Amino acid sequence: MSFNDKVVLVTGGSSGIGAAIAIKFAQEGAKVAIVGRNQDKLKNTANKCGNPLVIVADVTKEDDVKRIASETVKHFGKLDILVNNAGICPFASIQADNAMQVYDEIMSTNLRSTVLLTHLTVPELVKTKGNIINISSVAAFKVAPGLFAYCASKAAMDHFSRAIALELAPSGVRVNVINPGPVATDIGATMFPTKEEQENFFKKVVDGTALGRISEPEEIADIVLFLASDKARGITGSNYVSDNGYSVKGVQA
Repeated sequence: MSFNDKVVLVTGGSSGIGAAIAIKFAQEGAKVAIVGRNQDKLKNTANKCGNPLVIVADVTKEDDVKRIASETVKHFGKLDILVNNAGICPFASIQADNAMQVYDEIMSTNLRSTVLLTHLTVPELVKTKGNIINISSVAAFKVAPGLFAYCASKAAMDHFSRAIALELAPSGVRVNVINPGPVATDIGATMFPTKEEQENFFKKVVDGTALGRISEPEEIADIVLFLASDKARGITGSNYVSDNGYSVKGVQA
């Protein structure tokens, strides 16, 4: 697939799935804008993307989101593909004292930023008849203990995506969702304080997949590129699950 002269904006592009998406688009000729909070990690991704636009920003801050949209269009002159990938996954029980604090943090990062950035960039995507790809999770339909807020944010993202897919279809803009299962990223380091806890978590996750494996970020990036290409020109309002069979077998991790 070739994305020559296409402009792609990827949030959460400093590592993991977002970095893999940005790198693959760049390898296929796209002009890439990558967004993240960690400048060092962004620099590492940028080194593998040729000459990307690097935007250090916090998607929970409205002024930063406005700057992401304006700088991308100002730098490249247009926008063809928006990939909303930024997300966090802290644990919190509904009974915990900090339940609402965690809920607000997750919703601000995982959902509100996606809605706002989509709102701001849709006029450009209509001009190019581009498309939007939102990175959700199997947690949108398979719950896990201690993740009520994360699960709710991803379920909302899925339904939001379907709603705007219907709204934007007459303008030629496609909107689709990818629901990854377990993926080998550094998110475990942010969820668990010790390496032992991280290893135990991922062992349970692997045991919970039908295929007995965890995906690499590049596997999710491959699906993104397919959905963004003309090969998927008839696909909108759809969810693509890549979870190694976790949703059909998974145990509570």
